[in-house]
Amino acid sequence: MKTFLKILKWMGIIVLLIIGGLVAIVYARHDRHFQAPLPDIKASTDSAVIARGKYLVYGPGHCNYCHGTNEEVARMKQGETLPLAGGYLFDIPIGKLYTPNITPDPETGIGKLSDAEIARALRYGVNHRGEAMLEFMSFQNASDEDLAAIISYIRSMPPVKRELPAKEYNFLGKAISAFVLKPSGPAATPPQSVKIDSTADYGKYLATSIANCRGCHTPRDMMTGAYIGPDFSGGERFNSETGGKEQYVSANLTPDKESGHIAGWSEEAFIQRFRRGRFYAGSPMPWESYGRMSDSDLKAIYRYLQTVQPIRNHTGPTYIPADSTKQ
Repeated sequence: MKTFLKILKWMGIIVLLIIGGLVAIVYARHDRHFQAPLPDIKASTDSAVIARGKYLVYGPGHCNYCHGTNEEVARMKQGETLPLAGGYLFDIPIGKLYTPNITPDPETGIGKLSDAEIARALRYGVNHRGEAMLEFMSFQNASDEDLAAIISYIRSMPPVKRELPAKEYNFLGKAISAFVLKPSGPAATPPQSVKIDSTADYGKYLATSIANCRGCHTPRDMMTGAYIGPDFSGGERFNSETGGKEQYVSANLTPDKESGHIAGWSEEAFIQRFRRGRFYAGSPMPWESYGRMSDSDLKAIYRYLQTVQPIRNHTGPTYIPADSTKQ
């Protein structure tokens, strides 16, 4: 009996030492820094370039869905054009994260950052301090010209001085930062420019590199963000953006005739769905921003989605009422 208790004692000590060691490693590694190229991208004062940037920011890029306070984002969803001064709170399992102020204020915004530093954040997910950024944005494969347009527009906005709280990772967040989080760069050398038209090729560019349709309509590992299922096959669950208990399911957008959500839609029906806007207040789909897209861009996305591999995946209704989410 004494021998058994002695073994238990030493096992307990070993377990505590292992746990203590892991905790120490997490706190030593969670603020890792990374190197990434500084793209040779420069902002422009050309009015056409700025107009293109504004269209991307408030349209397919839907930057206005995050870069404001929670109250401001709600107003921007209703169509107001407000400066992107940040402050939206993501209260998620890894901690509390606030979106940054991306107006050109020199003290609290991006006024002191170089064009290349902003471009690096968008393309490689590394901020000006060398920290890896969570993959909330999808501009890694955007063209040089479109990144320049986005940067040109945000440089043209009125500066807003707004001090924001620092991110607050809990221990889980620190552990993910220490062992999992790393920069996410482009899949290949991004194009210098893209031809803007209504073809499926341009639709692929919009759906995967600007509007982030793939990001929500493809199964992902919620811990790492890695894609773990066929592109555009849907089925991901999202909580309500208004704090309700209902949930939303991303639709299968592939052209599978049995389970594809839009498989029977015409091109005109696809466009009109975006013009009709939001049906549910808590839906994470940025309907208001996508509703600002041109008919030509929506046609391009529709035509691209007709070309993706059909995947049989019955995702069910896109809206799950609160009284059904416990099932």
